[in-house]
Amino acid sequence: GELVAGLIMNPISDETFTAEKGKGAFVNDRRLRVSARRKMEESLLATGIPHRGRKGHELFLDEAQAMMAASSGLRRTGAAALDLAWTAAGRFDAYWERGVQAWDIAAGLLLVREAGGLATTPDGQTNMLETGESVAGNPYIQRALRKSLAEAGRS
Repeated sequence: GELVAGLIMNPISDETFTAEKGKGAFVNDRRLRVSARRKMEESLLATGIPHRGRKGHELFLDEAQAMMAASSGLRRTGAAALDLAWTAAGRFDAYWERGVQAWDIAAGLLLVREAGGLATTPDGQTNMLETGESVAGNPYIQRALRKSLAEAGRS
């Protein structure tokens, strides 16, 4: 019931991201650190979009609109694992998504934590694998993103 190791491979870029609880996060043997950006309006965010036929489109549209206004931009790579790996590497400042399977996010959540970031559900809980909802990033932007998502959900 505890994440202790994770591995994400990106064969296109020949990158292997690894993390072991308490021992750090790495890409091809190079230590990873989350970004140091502190201002939401300067941040680059990654997310996933609900697939056709799945619930959550209206909430996603509200959240995406709010995040586009609050940040410098949104990106979608199409792979939650890679979004989280790139967040751990500081390429993205934060990532959020809902309705994701545990196998798509487990390794990435550990990578982000071991790279110095935070990973929780949008409401701050740690049961991301059960809920399929996660918000991960450097401590400053992760907290600001959670607050912005809460406000977007109320509108």
